[in-house]
Amino acid sequence: MTATTRIGLVGYGSGGRIFHAPLLASADGVEFAGVVTRSAERREELARAHPEVPAYDSIADLAAAGAEAVTISTPAATHAALAREAIGLGLAVVVDKPFALDAATAREVATLAADRGVPLTVYQNRRYDADLLTLRRLISEGALGEVRRFESRFERWAPERQPPAAGGGTLIDFGAHLVDQAHLLFGPVTRVYAELRADGELDSDAFVALHHASGVESHLWGSWRQAAPGPRFRVTGTTGTYIVDGIDGQEALLKAGRSPSALGERWGVEPEHAWGRLYRGATGAPVRSERGRWDSFYPAFAAAVRGEGPLPVDPWDSVRAMEVLDAARRSAATGETVTLGKPEAERAGAL
Repeated sequence: MTATTRIGLVGYGSGGRIFHAPLLASADGVEFAGVVTRSAERREELARAHPEVPAYDSIADLAAAGAEAVTISTPAATHAALAREAIGLGLAVVVDKPFALDAATAREVATLAADRGVPLTVYQNRRYDADLLTLRRLISEGALGEVRRFESRFERWAPERQPPAAGGGTLIDFGAHLVDQAHLLFGPVTRVYAELRADGELDSDAFVALHHASGVESHLWGSWRQAAPGPRFRVTGTTGTYIVDGIDGQEALLKAGRSPSALGERWGVEPEHAWGRLYRGATGAPVRSERGRWDSFYPAFAAAVRGEGPLPVDPWDSVRAMEVLDAARRSAATGETVTLGKPEAERAGAL
């Protein structure tokens, strides 16, 4: 009999309902143990989509019913407090991105989990995008030579819409993914320059330039105000450039009500027209995309809770990403480049 981990979900707004519940319900080694929401509307939605999954009023009630772990999928400003509550109850925790609103808070939560011996991870699902997995393969194969510049974008055209308040603004909402991917690929960041634009209470357009200790330059864009979005990736090396135009298709599948359990091996498979192209001059050749694997996050987390494998995302990676985003905020405010020293987590001996 396959071992299972009982994982509950805190929050059933669009994030919990669309991006977590279907993956929890589909995951091998996971029992979807319940949802914490007091909203009658959300409870009705839960009953329609997952009639076998109970609703609870609080994290404590979920824990008392036998949950071993929880995912926090609520507005960004509440992530840290709810994570502390869950850790205090001895529950393993997945915190949706952004981990917190600033690095100091993220560091405090990560330290608390380490001190209590409670597994903690951050939902950096974009590590499992088809395009990023393909890029990692190309880099490992040496197909680009030595990478010199990494350009990455999440750009949308929504001139009448304000950035979702739940995300905390474009810099940390989109930036949590953009910086995490850049750090995963090219290592620690030593310098940060940023520009932010806002036409309301929250920034709606962000540009961040990173210099990595490895020598790679990362240029990152996030926007709700871009009428002509640029390539999702343009990665330039000494022997080739890899370009991907569109965004990974797993988000669209979930928004359309599809799930890994329904699609099986077809989940995350990119159609040929969505493949990136490898250029060595004026023309480019298509590169078959790796299969997107958002569906692998929860099985990996469940195994880690059972002591059978590593966490899918080290929380200290997300602390370092928040340090970069804090520096980006300072740079945008002053117009100056911000130099980063050794990561706080390393100075504290936590890694």
